[in-house]
Amino acid sequence: MKSKIKVLIVDDSAVVRQTLTSLMESDPDIEVIGTAADPIFAAKKISRELPDVITLDIEMPRMDGLTFLRKLMIQHPI
Repeated sequence: MKSKIKVLIVDDSAVVRQTLTSLMESDPDIEVIGTAADPIFAAKKISRELPDVITLDIEMPRMDGLTFLRKLMIQHPI
């Protein structure tokens, strides 16, 4: 059995998080393992859940998405 692609959705908009979750979960090969409203919460979930894919908003509170991505690549390089 093929394992599902684990996705973490990071966006400060609850509407966007819900919409992306619904779209992603309509694919039987994708499992949304969580959502986060900002990069600080996302970092904790990434370390715990180890997603295969992260959808990342660019403009968020506390840290913008590009800065977060740079820091993330240092800790979890692909």
